[in-house]
Amino acid sequence: MHELGVVIQVVKSVEKVVLENNLSKVDKIVLQIGEASSMIPKYVKDCYPAAVDGTKLEGTKLEIEILPANAMCHDCEKVFSNLNKNRKCPNCESNQWELISGKEFIIKEIVAY
Repeated sequence: MHELGVVIQVVKSVEKVVLENNLSKVDKIVLQIGEASSMIPKYVKDCYPAAVDGTKLEGTKLEIEILPANAMCHDCEKVFSNLNKNRKCPNCESNQWELISGKEFIIKEIVAY
């Protein structure tokens, strides 16, 4: 499970932002995870308490937003969900497409006061 290592890096990055901006308390961190990313949201959520244990972020909430995996067809230029089973453009049945979203892993927001 590589999620723990990644979540620990997220915690370090957020702690750096907290220090640089003299924030007193972080209430919540919002992550965006793409449907086609290698990160499994449930595992990220499960790892979070261990990653923040003993840090300035202990007790903060974690919110995860799932970003859709979308592709654009090179033949008909339609955008479609890339999670369909046959992995073809549903409009023209082409196999010529490019993933345009869904691999993201982003710290979207740090809610602090």
